[in-house]
Parts: sequence; C-alpha cells; structure tokens
Amino acid sequence: MSEELKLNILSKLDSDGTIEDTSATFKGVSEETVLGALKSLESQEKVKYKTLTTEIWTLEAEGKDQLESGSYEVRIFNAVPAGSDGITISELEAKFGKVAKLGQGKCLANKWLKKDGDKLVRTVESVTDKVQADLATVNSTSTHPSKDTLKDLKRRKLIKVTKLLSYSVSKGANFSTTLKKQATDLTMEMLQSGSWKTEEFKKFNFDSLGINPSGGHLHPLLKVREEFRQVFFETGFEEMDTSNFVESSFWNFDALFVPQQHAARDLQDTFFLKDPKLVKSLPDFWERVKNVHENGGYGSIGYRYPWSEEESKRLVLRTHTTAISSQMLHKLAQHPYRPAKYFSIDRVYRNEAVDATHLAEFHQVEGVIADKNMSLGSLIAFLDMFFKKMGMSNLRFKPTYNPYTEPSMEIFSYHEGLGKWLEIGNSGMFRPEMLRSLGLEDGVKVAGFGLSLERPTMFKYDISNIRELLGHKVDLGMIATTPACRLDKKMGQEALQKA
Repeated sequence: MSEELKLNILSKLDSDGTIEDTSATFKGVSEETVLGALKSLESQEKVKYKTLTTEIWTLEAEGKDQLESGSYEVRIFNAVPAGSDGITISELEAKFGKVAKLGQGKCLANKWLKKDGDKLVRTVESVTDKVQADLATVNSTSTHPSKDTLKDLKRRKLIKVTKLLSYSVSKGANFSTTLKKQATDLTMEMLQSGSWKTEEFKKFNFDSLGINPSGGHLHPLLKVREEFRQVFFETGFEEMDTSNFVESSFWNFDALFVPQQHAARDLQDTFFLKDPKLVKSLPDFWERVKNVHENGGYGSIGYRYPWSEEESKRLVLRTHTTAISSQMLHKLAQHPYRPAKYFSIDRVYRNEAVDATHLAEFHQVEGVIADKNMSLGSLIAFLDMFFKKMGMSNLRFKPTYNPYTEPSMEIFSYHEGLGKWLEIGNSGMFRPEMLRSLGLEDGVKVAGFGLSLERPTMFKYDISNIRELLGHKVDLGMIATTPACRLDKKMGQEALQKA
C-alpha cells in the first residue's frame, strides 16, 4: 500500500501540478499512512508538503437533547406562566430536576425572568431559542460562523471538536514519477566494488528523536557495598586504595606472618602469575620479616624454617584485602603515632571449585583499627555497634585460628528468617610478630575483622545461587528491578518469619 500510494501521489502531482488537500484526493486512506508516504518522498526531495488542520464540531449528548427539545433556559421560560403569579422555584425543580437550576440561571442572566420572593415571574412576553438554532447550524455544517458561539457552546459542554489533519503537496527539487530504493548503510561490498560512488543514500533525519536509551542500573553488590561504605564512614574509618589486584607473596602472606609452607599458598588455593612471575624487589624491611619467620621475636619462637626470598617475590592475585591493610599499617608506622581506622571493600581471588555458594573471585569487606588502648573487649564492643547498624543485634563469637591474628574469633549472627545461627565474619587481634616487623612501635595494637559482600547481598535480595549474582549467568532484568538496599531494614529471606 505504501509504495502504491507514493506512486499515486507522484502521478497526481505530475498531472495536476499540486494536491490541494490529501483528504479529498485520497479518500479512505488514513492520515498516518499518507504522512508516512509524504515523509519518505520528502526525504528524497521529490515532494514538499504543508499540514492542513480542519476542525470538525459535533454535538455532545446534552447538545443533542437541547437541539431536539429546546435549550434549558427556553424550557424554563416557557414553564413560567405569563402575568404576575409566576411559579415557585420548588415547583420548577420538582418538574424539571437539575435542568431547572441550569435553565433558571440562564433566564435570570438574560433578564427573561426575575425573582419575586420564592417565585419566578416573566419580565418579557416571549424569547427566541438562539442556542437551539446555533446547535442546528453546528449539527448540519460541523462548524459555526461565530467563533465566540463555538467557544460558548463548548464551555457549556454542548459541543466538542475533532481536529483532522491533511496535507497540501507540491513538487520537490528532485521530482520524478519513478521510485528508486535508497541505500541506508555503507557496506563492505560497496567499498570493495566502488558502487558507493553512484549509490543513492537515504538522508539521515537529524531532527528525529529516535529511541530513548535505557538508563544504567546499579548491581545489587554495588548497592550493598555503598551501604557498608556509609557505615564505615559514620564510624570514622578511612577508605584504603585497593586498585592493585596483583600483589607479591611478601605482602599477601609473609608480612602477615603466614609461613611459606602454609596450605593457603598451594597452587590449588592461590592463583600465581606466570608472566611476570616475580616482583623485582622487596620492601627494605624484608629482612625483619625473614628473621621473625626463621628465628621468632617479640615473644615468639617463629616457624624455624629456611625462609625463601624467591618464594616471597612470587606474584599472586591477592587472596584477601589484608595484603592492603598490611601496607597501610607499614605506612602508618613511618610517621609519629596516631590512632587509625582503615577499611576496604574490593575483589579477592581464590582457586576454588565454583558451586552455588563459592566463586573463584568474590568481594571482601575488611576493617582494621590501630590504637594503643585496643583490646579484644574493645573489638567485641565495636563489632556489636558495627553490626547493629546493619540490623544484626544478636551476635556470638567463637574462638578460631588465623595465622596472623591471636586471639581470633568467628562472628555469628542469629537469622530470624532461617531460624539458625550463621557465620557472618572473622576477626581478631593482629600478632606482634606481624605488627613489629611492619615497624609499629611497642604498645600499638591492631584489631581486624572481615566478611564477604556476597553473603549479605544474597540474603538481602533472596538469591540462593551465587552464580546468579556474579558472573556470566547474571539476569540483567534482575539488576534493573532490584530495589535500593537498606542494611538496617529486613529484605529478602530476612523478612521471612520463623514458622
């Protein structure tokens, strides 16, 4: 239909020169179809067109009633007897209902009637029903010579207008009666053959609005991460720079007093780099770290094994963000003592089998507090306050082992929705073998704690498989529809009550 209509438009222009009104020339063809054909022809400069607007006035239901039975005001006037006796307002309302009030108002405004107590009496002997005559004109001609009359009848909701669009068309600069399909893309074949030189391309319409691009959406992990960041900032922490995903084994293990034969340093647990394999040099205090591993110190007997410099230089994908914490503590030791609080939230990597609850990469939330008055009791008090800000008020602590903290504690919280205790993090006091090797002065104690970002996110958004949260199986629709996170409000599984 579109191609046929275009040819008909061109043929009509060829024979008549212009098309005065497309609605008269192409009866039965919708305005949208005509406009589409004209736009296509205009883009080829075959035609030019102007929009014509025609107003069609029609009667509303009340207008049809007043055309048939007379206007309300004339009906009320005719119901009032001639002479001074008139008729009571209550009688009119009983006879005409709501029409009585509408018609009475118009009669009084036109000074056809006047009030005499509770009665209405005539002030003129007869009236002409102009409204009925105007409605008849509109009904027969779909318009009225007087714009004021149309405006008044529309205000009284007696008529309505429908605007019809049509077009006047004239020949364009490239007018012809033939159509040639225009190319929309410059293709590789055109470039190879050289046909693009003679090809007729469709012009771009830079005025068209196009399709609105959909906005981006924050991943659920980012929403929960931001909530954690705000909690840290509220409690006076500084954020650490975690932009280095590759660390030396020295910072990732040795500086933390993790022995070189520890299981965590095996190939099945850690990703080691092949190229480059080794870091060029170690920090200037590496011999202190070597000595405390081999011979002990600061109240420790050490691990008593031959420490390897080459092993310490091996590059790894960091297995925890504590590698960053150790560097920050070393920097802190280079300046006069001051208490400090640091936190980080970023990715870490473990060579683990992927299943519903484990990934080879995940996010670690970590905080460290350095102070001369820091103790295990201070750490427990802080953790109670910290997790309370996340809506977790019922905590338990269980002794555990970590190579670089002593004492060490696992953190558990009671989950009301699941009806059981869940491990939510790990914590402890950093060992003096680690702190003194980093250069921190005697008396400075450091507490650390950490948890994953994925587990609270899975609970907040009711996600049972971690692979649906992070990785190539993530549903983009889920990312677009998840609500904002509030750590202090119950969401997802947390909202479930124990049966």
